[in-house]
Amino acid sequence: MNNILSDNLGNLVRAGGGKIHTGPFGSQLHAADYVQEGIPCIMPANMKSNRVDLSDIAYITEGDANRLSKYIVKKDDIVYSRRGDVTLKALIREKEDGYFCGTGCLLLRPGDKFDSRFLTYYLSTPAIQNWIVRQAVGATMPNLNTGILSSIPFMGPKKGEQEKLADVLSTIEDKIELNNRINSELEAMAKTLYDYWFVQFDFPDENGKPYKSSGGKMVYNDTLKREIPEGWLERTLGDLIKLGRGVTYGKQDVVSKSTLESEGVLRATNVTGNIVDNDDLVYVSKSVVDDSQKIHSFDTLIVMSSGSKEHVGKNGIYYFDEPLGFGAFCSKITPHKEALFFVNTFLQTDWFKAYIKKQCLGTSINNLTTKHILNCNVVVPNSEVLRLFEETVEPLYNKIAINTLENKRLKELRDFLLPMLMNGQVTVNPSAELKNA
Repeated sequence: MNNILSDNLGNLVRAGGGKIHTGPFGSQLHAADYVQEGIPCIMPANMKSNRVDLSDIAYITEGDANRLSKYIVKKDDIVYSRRGDVTLKALIREKEDGYFCGTGCLLLRPGDKFDSRFLTYYLSTPAIQNWIVRQAVGATMPNLNTGILSSIPFMGPKKGEQEKLADVLSTIEDKIELNNRINSELEAMAKTLYDYWFVQFDFPDENGKPYKSSGGKMVYNDTLKREIPEGWLERTLGDLIKLGRGVTYGKQDVVSKSTLESEGVLRATNVTGNIVDNDDLVYVSKSVVDDSQKIHSFDTLIVMSSGSKEHVGKNGIYYFDEPLGFGAFCSKITPHKEALFFVNTFLQTDWFKAYIKKQCLGTSINNLTTKHILNCNVVVPNSEVLRLFEETVEPLYNKIAINTLENKRLKELRDFLLPMLMNGQVTVNPSAELKNA
């Protein structure tokens, strides 16, 4: 037992010189204090797969960060959500050192008794997550506090062994992150090509030269109030897609797990970056899900309604083979086959994001209507340019799909190994090879 740590988390953290404390309250940081650029402020919405997700992250000024310096995070800290989904957390890595622990969060600084990677994995085991959920209190939604976090029971190896186990799991995490970086680069390539061809109008002409820059004929469009290439058309998004609203379900329709009689349902939280993941599904009775309310590979899921204007219009491509339902706050966009990647890339452009923001500007209700989507103007190229664009970017999107599916398998492997490594059923030898205990 000399190689085992056994106590509650709070005692072990304090013994190692760490600390657990609540993030700032709303009275310390008001809505008006958030700025467009500055120190990134980590909120529960920015926690995804135990990492900080920079999508739609808020910022505060350096002055406010210094005024509230006790909430500045350091490498190896763990930031927890303290409201709603109280299992959400993010391990702070080197590139996030100096970010800010936002309102609605708890800050855990593990101290010298823990390898922070190992502790993050330990806190991710189903047993500990279920324990946290059972302890969380709140009349309207679960709430996590420092007392609950400090009381988490810990029984596991000392730091040296923790590091070996964390190395194994981190190898999987690193591969997942590499795939995500590659996907981001591929998405950026597709968007750059779209901008070059359909915003600057420098697609290849019949001689392979940039059309507009080489003197290609442009025609003024009265609706768009700008010139577009001769032979191109002004259309609406509704001419290029089918749009479907999601499933409305009540508490009585929700079931605890996947069964032959249930259907998995995606929510707005499944849209991360430009990809739709199929983790953390809600399962409902099959009877409430119509076939038209299922998403298929290369459809786009778009958030139509949210408590925050920042999330309205957020969208991502679904790359998985398994059809799934999707909730009523979302819609499914199915592009016409001949314009599949043209539409999917258009939906990721800064222009479309600005268009969506404009629809919500000045309104008290944070939602989009089907008309907002279907009536959105799009400049559509002639069939030859459209075909060439589809052929050019298809390999990029196919590679994103391959990486996304590989990440799904890697996550399943990680989740399979996690409890066995934590309980000693599988151990690691000095060369970091797995073996049965």
